[in-house]
Amino acid sequence: MDDLRTLHRTLDLCLKVGEVLLSSGAGAPDVVATMRAVARSLGIRHTQVDVTFTSLAMSVQQGADEAPVVQIRQVTQREIDYEDLTRVDHLVRDVVAGQVDLEEARNRLAQIVSSGHARPRWAATLGWGLMCAGVGLQLGGNLVVVLVAMLAAICIDRLQLLMTRRRLPLFYQQVAGGVVATVLAALGTRLAEPWLHLNASLVVTANIIMLLAGIGFMGAIQDALSGFFVTGGARILEAVLATAGIIAGVSGGLSLCAAVGLEVPRLTLPRFDLVGVSAVGVGGAIAAAAFAFASYAPLRTLLPVGLLGGTALAATEIMGEAGFGRTWAVGLSAFVIGLFGYTVGRQFRVPPLVVVVSAVVPMLPGLSIYRGLFLLGEEGGQQAAQGLLAMVTAASIAIALASGVILGEYVAQPVMREARRVEVRLAGPRLVGVTRVRRNRRRRDLESR
Repeated sequence: MDDLRTLHRTLDLCLKVGEVLLSSGAGAPDVVATMRAVARSLGIRHTQVDVTFTSLAMSVQQGADEAPVVQIRQVTQREIDYEDLTRVDHLVRDVVAGQVDLEEARNRLAQIVSSGHARPRWAATLGWGLMCAGVGLQLGGNLVVVLVAMLAAICIDRLQLLMTRRRLPLFYQQVAGGVVATVLAALGTRLAEPWLHLNASLVVTANIIMLLAGIGFMGAIQDALSGFFVTGGARILEAVLATAGIIAGVSGGLSLCAAVGLEVPRLTLPRFDLVGVSAVGVGGAIAAAAFAFASYAPLRTLLPVGLLGGTALAATEIMGEAGFGRTWAVGLSAFVIGLFGYTVGRQFRVPPLVVVVSAVVPMLPGLSIYRGLFLLGEEGGQQAAQGLLAMVTAASIAIALASGVILGEYVAQPVMREARRVEVRLAGPRLVGVTRVRRNRRRRDLESR
């Protein structure tokens, strides 16, 4: 009876760990490998794990003539929470290293999921505002654009928080965010018109990138590339619906503004010189670090994330000016982020997912989405072909970002293992979870198979 009770408690611990990882954006292969590693470290072998977008199932059959023990857990809440993700990652490492037993692990996990954050919710709202301010700077906006983008982001975040508490689906939250961003940008343009010119298009683009930042592109592409097609398909569908909500909100906002006489001017971007590229790098660094801050990432990660994101964005602009296509430039920069994200994560004791997702945020295709919407909405449909091309470019950029990061992780982890010769890959590439175990533990696992 005690053995059966221990088995049930171990499976419950593994499922709760998997729930935190999956709800925070981790890929299905990372969730499966982490749950199996925890179970194996606590003495349970030959487990079966099934991950879908909304549920986790784990089973074990102790003997050929015994009925399997199965537990299922629903994943009902999805929120980017890098503080809990990091703390659970540390807990998993302690369990795998044999430093924590089952009861202590259960107590620590209960404390993690039940306690609040180290910073208040209003601080996260300011982080979202600062992120949009950084995006406005990287797009070449002046001080007024930066301030209006920041104000709009704060309004959008508070509105979406209210809608979340009322349990409205994400699609409608994205629609509302797109409408608010467009209307506030147009209204700011009209109010500032007597004194100065406000490029409302840059404000809308900055807020589109904010709305895109909360979509789990990385986990969706990782699942699809790793063979978890059911989970990957569900995540891609969620990403498509969320993006469609942004498109619907922005296009509806543009139509509303046109109906009441608040026109949003055509998008115009400055041509970047060396000084402009420096501003792009600074703006990208602010946006990346602010996103990490708003997602409750540990404070020690903000500087390296900002440096990595800003450098990658500046390199993307330089490659674009040199004649590289936008998609290839973004993909190469994302590859570099994945390559260094693994090392940065190890050095600062956070999952690589925290580093790479934050660093790629400034390169999200908000500009292409807005440009496509604007061209598609022009009277007469003369620019429809260019608008469709811009939307296809946005989709290709999103895929290039995720696939480039994952390829960088594929390259980085084997290189580190060959350099140190102490790591064993449990599932690769690993954006969350342990990446090394003790040799004697690995030998026991191989003998038990």
